[in-house]
Amino acid sequence: MSKRLTLVLGGVRAGKSRHAQALAQAGQRVLVVATSEAGDAEMAARIQAHRAERPAHWDTLEEPLDLVTALAPRLPNYDTVLLDCLTLWVSNRLLSPPDAGQDPRDISAEAHRLLRLYEQGDASWIVVSNEVGLGVIPANELARAYADELGRVNQVFAAAADDVTVMFAGVPVNINALSSDGTR
Repeated sequence: MSKRLTLVLGGVRAGKSRHAQALAQAGQRVLVVATSEAGDAEMAARIQAHRAERPAHWDTLEEPLDLVTALAPRLPNYDTVLLDCLTLWVSNRLLSPPDAGQDPRDISAEAHRLLRLYEQGDASWIVVSNEVGLGVIPANELARAYADELGRVNQVFAAAADDVTVMFAGVPVNINALSSDGTR
């Protein structure tokens, strides 16, 4: 089986993670990359629910900010990477203070670095992200900046993906299949 990049998009509670996990079942050695942080009790409960839904033999890497550095040494050990999700990764980076030597808010450059990491390896990746551009324009500057950044990151991954699926109420819709010529 040759490697593939699959992007799974959708709104909140649309079934993205469940669908991505079903796709990852085809892998023999699966690494789940979780980008969320438990900032409150509700988010801690969500994280625990996601953990409980995963097969016990899958490995998990929890990394909210520096995905490339955390993933690079681990990739040779896996044939499938499930990255859940770009949504929180963009938020985490946007809200983080700059480090010495690296600005975590340089999200576009980091997204391209992450995509190059995929291209250099042999593992299939399933990447989950929210589609936030279908609603009203956010009322404040930070929320608009977030929607803009996530939209750009989603476009970067969609342009490189072999398959783009959008989830609506738990139903996957293959966007590639809707294209008149079968391409993105």
